[in-house]
Amino acid sequence: MTTAREIMTPDATCIGAKETILDAARKMTELGVGALPICGIDERLKGMLTDRDIVVKVLGAGNDPAQVKAGDLAQGEVVTIGADDDASEILRTMSSHKVRRLPVIDGHILVGIVALADVARALPDTKVGDLLETLSMD
Repeated sequence: MTTAREIMTPDATCIGAKETILDAARKMTELGVGALPICGIDERLKGMLTDRDIVVKVLGAGNDPAQVKAGDLAQGEVVTIGADDDASEILRTMSSHKVRRLPVIDGHILVGIVALADVARALPDTKVGDLLETLSMD
């Protein structure tokens, strides 16, 4: 069976928890991505930051992106997948937590990200369709 390691985008770039939201926005622009993992100085994953988080929780709330730290937006436990977990676990986790991106960890080290697009390329259409239907429901 296909594992997370086989379909993930490797070498995910983190934004440091102490870096600003402005730094994060610049990094997203440079990398052409809409989300970045938030990592602490201990290199452990603290959360995920999305472009939507920046707009809604910072700009829309009238906060200064040059003052707000990425770590300030890391909330609760991070939903992750193990590098050697199989595709059924990826689908189950994305569906149950209604997430479109899953950080992939090996032990406690971030090794990549599985995005919905990665799943779409790697898995049969019916499984991807079921996942899309689940993620689209509110």
